[in-house]
Amino acid sequence: MSYRNKTYVIFDGDEDMWAYAYMKGWKKNQNIDFNFHDAHDLNTITNRANKETTRRKLRTRFSSAKQVIVLIGEHTKNLTKFVRWEMDVALGLDLPIIAVNLNGKRKMDSDRCPAILKGKYVIHIPFKMKIIKYALDNFPESYKNRHEHPGVDWYYKDSVYKSLDL
Repeated sequence: MSYRNKTYVIFDGDEDMWAYAYMKGWKKNQNIDFNFHDAHDLNTITNRANKETTRRKLRTRFSSAKQVIVLIGEHTKNLTKFVRWEMDVALGLDLPIIAVNLNGKRKMDSDRCPAILKGKYVIHIPFKMKIIKYALDNFPESYKNRHEHPGVDWYYKDSVYKSLDL
């Protein structure tokens, strides 16, 4: 198995590309302490690629992922062609999933969270750089020990946000 050090980001490419672009911008900005190894840098997928070709390339991206971010926007829960499939693959590969609420909620948003993520050991956070960085740095380790702390629909306590000045 190849070394897994990348973050696979799942999002609505039509509506929520802006949030993914922000993350890439934070990473690129040398004055901001934010970094992630983006699994999407591995190979190019064109809009003309058929469904099976696209899924094959996405599986290649998953092969180097150590964690997943799901950017949850207004329509994410309704997307089945690729977004739902990507979440299913991430769960099947037993990857830690960070659910990022684009509406700023700090806990699972039952109105927007895709059903496939409900009741799973997933951390729910708002779309804020500092807490995303914190989750990227800390949640994979918590995920390894999830059997010691059973529960679902995880979120960080207010004290974590306070320590991050959020």
